[in-house]
Amino acid sequence: MRHVSTDARARYERLRRLVAGESMPCAIVDLDALEANARALVKPLAGSGKTMRVATKSVRCPDLITRVREATGAVARGLMTYTAAETAFWAHRGEKDLLLAYPVSRDVDAAQVAEANAAGASAAVVADSREHVQLLGKAASARRVTIPVVLEVDVSWRPLGVPGVHVGVRRSPLREAAEIVALARAAVATEGVSFHGVMAYEAQIAGVADAGAAVRAMKAASARDVVKTRARIAKALADAGLKPAVFNGGGTGTAAACASEPALTEVTIGSGFVDSHLFDHYRGLRLQPAAYFALAVVRRPAARIVTCHGGGYVASGAGGRDRLPIPALPEGTKLLGLEGAGEVQTPLELPPGIDLALGDPVFFRHAKAGELAEHFAEYILVRGDRVVGRAPTYRGLGKCFLG
Repeated sequence: MRHVSTDARARYERLRRLVAGESMPCAIVDLDALEANARALVKPLAGSGKTMRVATKSVRCPDLITRVREATGAVARGLMTYTAAETAFWAHRGEKDLLLAYPVSRDVDAAQVAEANAAGASAAVVADSREHVQLLGKAASARRVTIPVVLEVDVSWRPLGVPGVHVGVRRSPLREAAEIVALARAAVATEGVSFHGVMAYEAQIAGVADAGAAVRAMKAASARDVVKTRARIAKALADAGLKPAVFNGGGTGTAAACASEPALTEVTIGSGFVDSHLFDHYRGLRLQPAAYFALAVVRRPAARIVTCHGGGYVASGAGGRDRLPIPALPEGTKLLGLEGAGEVQTPLELPPGIDLALGDPVFFRHAKAGELAEHFAEYILVRGDRVVGRAPTYRGLGKCFLG
């Protein structure tokens, strides 16, 4: 298991000093850890001919996205966005290479994608149906631009073709090469739209921790299937004269494996830059926690129990204890099973040898990287023993792209 360290007390004391004058709750990003994670995650891509696309959903802070791209150098390409409004936001900031990873289904959103292209960006958007393509074509024609379309493909695992068995996320209905080629041709024939490429995200591998032998076996078998599926799609498109300019796949949990996959042109990475705690149980990842939030101790209701103010920052997804934030420092501190992390108070059990006074901070890690930014207007940026700046999140900039 990662993050068990003999210098945990020193790390706690360092962070405690850094937030000594801050109101709490507050959020902190360790820039040394962020940049080290970024370099480690893109290292397998060196010499592969592939580029890295930053998943903005997993960061949601322009300053940190800039720092990640600076740390990763030439391998960093564009951005993978998550709403039409966010895509337009980046286009108007001068970003040229954008891929909206979720389809649009309303005129107002399609218009924002068209506007992003009118602003000078190549702002592509995923589609998985003719309805998507037609909607985008209508918006593009109205604005007299061309919207690049990327077809999203389902690469979930369906072992042995067993009916009803689907291991993975429910996203695109596209799976077979013939239907993908047909939709690519429909995009080419639609005014205002161009066929730009394919996105095939292996969520059942990249987004699932290595929790036990059965899960590891599933991931290994599914990985072989994904490679074959993506190769088959790439060949079918090339044979049809529709070679994709972009073939996107991967995530933090699979970036290294994707570096050697011939079909892919680029790999997306996001959450691993800050190393949210869901990645603690991935084999082969050597990352450092870079983002914390701090809560102040406001009560001591019993021996070895303290209560912090705030803290109910629960991650999205299927409900479970793994969606709760975890108290990281002081090391060994635990949530109480009957209360968990509460909106206005979070009680904690302290480990032997640790005593916290009223006003002392406890440092937590969120389960999902980008979602922490929804709760804070800014990140306090630290490097070594110094606070070196503050970075507004989307929320701090007055943006709430999912609200």
